[in-house]
Amino acid sequence: MKISTLDTTLRDGTQGEAVSFTVDDKLAIALKLDELGIDYIEGGWPGSNPRDKDFFARAKDLPLKHARLTAFGSTRFAKNRIDRDPNVKALVEAGTPVISIFGKTWDLHTRRALNITEEENLKLISETVRYLKEHGKEVIFDAEHFFDGYNGNAAFALRALDAAKTAGADILCLCETNGGVLTTRLAEIVAEVRKRFDGVLGIHTHNDSGTAVASTIAAVEQGAAHVQGCINGYGERCGNANLCSVIANLELKLGHTVLPPEKLASLTSVARYVAELANLPLRGDDPYVGHSAFAHKGGVHVSAVLRDAATYEHIAPAAVGNRQRVLLSDLSGRGNILYKLKQHGIADRLGEDARRELLERIKQMEYLGYELEAAEGTFELLVREALHPGVTFFDLLNFEVATRMEDNLESTTSATVAVKVQDGVHSTTATGHGPVNALDLCLRKCLSTLYPSIANVRLTDYKVRVLEPRKGTAAKVRVLIEWSDHRRTWATVGVSDNVIEASWRAMVDAIRLELMRLTEEDDNVTKAVEDYCWGV
Repeated sequence: MKISTLDTTLRDGTQGEAVSFTVDDKLAIALKLDELGIDYIEGGWPGSNPRDKDFFARAKDLPLKHARLTAFGSTRFAKNRIDRDPNVKALVEAGTPVISIFGKTWDLHTRRALNITEEENLKLISETVRYLKEHGKEVIFDAEHFFDGYNGNAAFALRALDAAKTAGADILCLCETNGGVLTTRLAEIVAEVRKRFDGVLGIHTHNDSGTAVASTIAAVEQGAAHVQGCINGYGERCGNANLCSVIANLELKLGHTVLPPEKLASLTSVARYVAELANLPLRGDDPYVGHSAFAHKGGVHVSAVLRDAATYEHIAPAAVGNRQRVLLSDLSGRGNILYKLKQHGIADRLGEDARRELLERIKQMEYLGYELEAAEGTFELLVREALHPGVTFFDLLNFEVATRMEDNLESTTSATVAVKVQDGVHSTTATGHGPVNALDLCLRKCLSTLYPSIANVRLTDYKVRVLEPRKGTAAKVRVLIEWSDHRRTWATVGVSDNVIEASWRAMVDAIRLELMRLTEEDDNVTKAVEDYCWGV
């Protein structure tokens, strides 16, 4: 069965905490959703704010090839005539082929929020839908709070649907606005509505009980043929149904047609694209599209996946545009190491003993607090050192860091570093913006003559994690640093009860790795330990 989709990321999604899009962001996302094959794109509420008004003005020129742009608003205000209601007027002037309006279907809201009678509310619904149909619009009626309304007064909730249907609404969308109705009860109500109304039923759920996706799927199983949600589950409070999960489940698990042919494989890239424009990290454990959705860490799991991916993967990752990943940690087995090396044809360069030693070294580092899942650069260094035992470029003799706070509360930091390299001992002092910068400047000065290429390596991100909170300021910390040499990025990790020492260890590993790469430009090694994060 064909299931139509309405994406409300640009409207309901922006009501989520920390979610904000510029008009340019919204236009770009609309194009991406159209490319994915979404049927309806709800762009916002043109009568509510200047940003949405500007969006609809500019969206008229979007070269949409599949999706129908949708404006969102409410039924007319009780005090206004339909032809003089500013909200309804803004909806028509938005120029979209589809308009989605919400109306009250809960008698509690009718009495308390609108302060009108039930009959007056039904008139608001029917007049607004009829007026929009007279203006040539496809109309989606969002039955707000429908499930709470049905539980409170089923007769009135059903009369509200009938008012919209009789007036010409094309889709009746049942909204679980509060997110508090559990899936079993929701399915029962949808089944009852299906018996009473023909035509297209829709479902719009929120995730306050953690059941938004499940409830959406259950509604489809009871006859709904139109689903609403947000990419990545954005939305007010706990968010809307995650449309990525909904689409994948409907297509891959239930066999429905949701997207055009071949488009499902773009799902992961779209999720990441939207997250990037929202300036929010995509949850690693998001089903189907998350970075960890097909990641394997336990040795037993990895061993099985090497033989047959279906042992621990419910679908082929490529079906949704994701990929399989094998993580390295103290839970790793030999299979994890072998997977990484074998994947790109270098397993035969390390014998069984060398692989065992590499595995034990990794486990010991994880025990000390290192986290190699996020620090593939450190793992790459370990592999290269295993391939070339004894190769060293420099050794630290000592370093000293001093920070002085002046009377005006401005601090200055100086560092002295001494390292032994091939042509002797190099020592230098530098002043920097804090201890990490000062140490970095010193190390580069010491090595620049012999290894000028390290000038290309630069820090791009820096994170500190406390590993032993109970010890307070004496706790061991883990420092994760991301680097770039303008060709690639990688992360290295350092652990110590001294944050400066931990930073130094991560810094030194980054420089050693770059020198290892330059000494042996072996693309196979690089690929074998590549960071499985990728941009869109």
